[in-house]
Amino acid sequence: MDHVVTILSDSLDIDRWNLECEFNNTDHRTNLNGIDRLIVRRGQPFSISLYLRSGSYQPGVSSLDCVAETGPQPSEQYGTRASFGLSASIDTSRWSAAVASPPGDMVALLICSAPDAPIGRYTLTLGHSARIEFILLFNPWCPGDAVYMDNEQNLAEYVLAQDGIIFRGAYKHPIPTPWNFGQFESGILDVCLKILDMNPKYLRNPGKDCSGRRNPIYVSRVLSAMVNCNDDKGVLWGKWSGGYEGGVNPMLWRGSVEILRNWDTQACQPVRYGQCWVFAAVACSISRALGIPCRVVTNYLSAHDTNSNLVIERYVNENGEPIQSKEMIWNYHCWVENWMTRPDLKPDFNGWQAFDPTPQEKSEGVFCCGPIPVRAIKEGELTFKYDAPFVFAEVNADVITFMKKKDGSTSKVSSNTFVGQKISTKSVGSDAREDITHLYKYPEGSAEEREAFKKANHQNKLLQQQQNQGLHLNIKVTSDMRKGCDFDVFAVVTNNTQSEKKCRLLFGSCALSYNGFMGGNCGFKDLLNVELSPGGERKVPLRLNYSKYGGQVTEDNLIRLAALLLDYTTGDTTLAVRNIVLDNPEIKVRILGEPKENRKLAAEITLHNPLPDTLENCCFSVEGANLTGGGIITERLGSPVGPGEDAKVKIYFTPTHSGLRKLVVDFDSNKLCHVKGYRNVIIGK
Repeated sequence: MDHVVTILSDSLDIDRWNLECEFNNTDHRTNLNGIDRLIVRRGQPFSISLYLRSGSYQPGVSSLDCVAETGPQPSEQYGTRASFGLSASIDTSRWSAAVASPPGDMVALLICSAPDAPIGRYTLTLGHSARIEFILLFNPWCPGDAVYMDNEQNLAEYVLAQDGIIFRGAYKHPIPTPWNFGQFESGILDVCLKILDMNPKYLRNPGKDCSGRRNPIYVSRVLSAMVNCNDDKGVLWGKWSGGYEGGVNPMLWRGSVEILRNWDTQACQPVRYGQCWVFAAVACSISRALGIPCRVVTNYLSAHDTNSNLVIERYVNENGEPIQSKEMIWNYHCWVENWMTRPDLKPDFNGWQAFDPTPQEKSEGVFCCGPIPVRAIKEGELTFKYDAPFVFAEVNADVITFMKKKDGSTSKVSSNTFVGQKISTKSVGSDAREDITHLYKYPEGSAEEREAFKKANHQNKLLQQQQNQGLHLNIKVTSDMRKGCDFDVFAVVTNNTQSEKKCRLLFGSCALSYNGFMGGNCGFKDLLNVELSPGGERKVPLRLNYSKYGGQVTEDNLIRLAALLLDYTTGDTTLAVRNIVLDNPEIKVRILGEPKENRKLAAEITLHNPLPDTLENCCFSVEGANLTGGGIITERLGSPVGPGEDAKVKIYFTPTHSGLRKLVVDFDSNKLCHVKGYRNVIIGK
């Protein structure tokens, strides 16, 4: 795709020019992409030095006619062609040009694009011979740009930060996972522009598509579709079950750079494989590369509503074991938010817009989702574009549980299950977790929440979640649930009535994948005669032994606990469910020597083996923006690591830029897979 700016002049005899890339790129905050070519942001002037072969520029006498063109089919109808002349001064509200130097044989020419100009590749043609290429990006520092963000700390985090934290784990135990977004690494911006050029809308009508690139709403929707490959030559192939033959286990990715480069070098064939946090992280890298402020968001206990009725119907058998269905509650789900105005909607819906590149349900015939204002989800505005009902259900759906009996009949089970818990993102300027649940929903049970549901034309959630006032059941755990250890979990039954109670308690556990799929049994207990005096409490332990759960748990380290209580007197059944995550051992990183730009640096990396098993085929890998040259450094251990022993390596790398950087570390072995760690390193000049 070519974008062309033609400058016609009969009077200026241009000999040579200087694009002043170092000055312009630094001024436009694109210098981390390099200073070997011109990369600028829209609505902000940049300067070109023109050296004349003969004559000189004379104010008020010399004239310059300019034509800005974008895309392979520029037209005024699509707003992809604009004509403008030389002005006395730059007008940042439109395409304009002005001279900033006194009369002479060197002309300092200022050019400014319109703040709503389409982003992408441009060519600046001077006269009939000289052609100068540059790239134009969104400009969140420009008040006239739809992605304008008036906060320098937020801009440093959501546009310029090349590394970050994605939260995984479980609702009660969020686990930070480091990620290298790497949007300024060599070649990544070109890959991002190529992704736009491979989208089906561009292939069908490139002129109209290029016109759409003025609008971050349009670009975000294109990215939502193109990060997955379900309908197009998109970046990632999603896979949630079975093996990962012919590709990479999603748990192995440490950053977006390798994924984007692989897609580019493999003729736009989808990279195998991705899951939700990988889809979201890649979308975040592309958005930041193009200049749209972006962050990755994690929603714990995320509902997947397939029929748009805002209700998740769950079924269990008579042992309280779940029966798999299409409608599920994911242990967590990740998407992204892009920052922009929404002139297509009512006022007050500007700001963060949720969009989801993980292929779940189709939208307008394509696997994509959003962007929808986060505020619209909170207010129950389900008629707004795009895909409000689906995102609303992810954080707000009702959950109804039924028991399916052997005779085929079903009965309702009392269960207190909420979705949309601890919605999380990385804090600005630190690795801490910021809870943004209040941006998506009003407090559970509040009048505002009921009003939002009424507006969403949905029954009040409180009516369907009345707890059983007679018997209360919940699950408690200890804080020390490390992989490799044996530990207890507890079902706690409380009798809130004035009479004796006799019950049956089934307490089971099974391996769990983060997207809700159940695996093998990790421990089970069936107590036929649990007696409770009025006001009494019974605490029933279930021992989880590594010898049993070690071979069952997936790489997610998740175990689902479920307790089912049957009241013999009334026939009522109560279900309590809790997902727990097992802690991996900590990776310790020690930096040896003083970290300096362009100087070789060593890191000593250590992991203690907590398992009663020997670790074999041990491997450490590290990656970091401006630390490892955009690549991955891998170091294998020469010998196995026995129980209680340390795996230790020394890895060398050369930082290329100063500032705060994140070294992302990954450990793999036969028994301990995808252990993540990181170390913040301050690189000096």
